[in-house]
Amino acid sequence: MCSACLKPVYQMEKITADKYIFHKACFCCKHCKKKLSMYSYAPLNGEFYCIFHYQQLFRRKGNYDEGFGHAQHKDRWLLKNAADLVHDESEA
Repeated sequence: MCSACLKPVYQMEKITADKYIFHKACFCCKHCKKKLSMYSYAPLNGEFYCIFHYQQLFRRKGNYDEGFGHAQHKDRWLLKNAADLVHDESEA
């Protein structure tokens, strides 16, 4: 099954990238929809980008989380540590 359109993929039209299977026509940049090849893509969190937009989105915010619309990894880490501290204090 194609990860993008959820239709069957035949061997001759199959592209596999990071354990995801696509039709050749469905393997495209999430940002600009440009058709990607095995040499011209950058994966991040199960989403695929052309090299140009991957670099552009990274430069916009300076990190791989915020530039791509995700919560910053350090924020998730800080929340986890805060929850652990509250849990440890309640046990004491």
